[in-house]
Amino acid sequence: MMNFLQSKKKYKTGIVLSGGASRGFAHLGVLQALNEADIYPDVISGVSAGAIVGAFYADGKKPIDIVKLFQGKRFKEMASFNLRRNGLLNISGLRKFMKENLESKNLEDLKIPMVVSATNMRTGKSAYFDKGDIIDIVMASSSIPVLFQIARVNGEVYMDGGIVDNLPVEPIKDKCRKIIAVHVNPIGEETDINGLVKIAFRSFHLSVAAGVSLKKDDIDLFIEPLELKDYGLLDLSKAKEMFDIGYDYTKKIINENKHVIPA
Repeated sequence: MMNFLQSKKKYKTGIVLSGGASRGFAHLGVLQALNEADIYPDVISGVSAGAIVGAFYADGKKPIDIVKLFQGKRFKEMASFNLRRNGLLNISGLRKFMKENLESKNLEDLKIPMVVSATNMRTGKSAYFDKGDIIDIVMASSSIPVLFQIARVNGEVYMDGGIVDNLPVEPIKDKCRKIIAVHVNPIGEETDINGLVKIAFRSFHLSVAAGVSLKKDDIDLFIEPLELKDYGLLDLSKAKEMFDIGYDYTKKIINENKHVIPA
């Protein structure tokens, strides 16, 4: 079977899902609202939190059911302090959670074609994966520098795709008639920056949000729920609230942009 990135096939609708830590729950609300409007992505490009959401969705799960899988979970169940030198936190809990809840093993097995972005630490460039072990690749895409352990895929060292590209439009922009991009990392005032982990998260997300506006020329519908700026990057307890924010905002955007909605 030919891989997505090698294929010359054109798709109707592609969706790009940004990173944003726990704010990624808003992606699910966006997807729910799009589905209710009979808009379903034919291909997904995701990074970090967007790669996690995209993997579950492309695996065939409904957005609201994915939220329910995470509800009741706490951050320390997904990540624990790590005494090794290559990362403050170990995200083996997230790896275990994905293994228990995903049916597909490899990206090429997913029901919807998906591309995952990670940063190759040797070359300093984005790497776009459309085949291989889903969990290994998503872990690489989500490994925030200093905070999380480095990840290896096929012998190469990778870290969070958002370092170079937090809105990975590039791998699908020439393959889709319409592109919807969802950015869940709006920058607002942050009052709680006590502790090394929170400072590291804040610093990282300030840096990765900087280049998003440059991509808008390649996007037909840009969705960025600004209300998310009031939500912490590590707060899994507000999953349903962030889902609702994504859902309500997207319903509004759909009504205001019917001229660009994929027909």
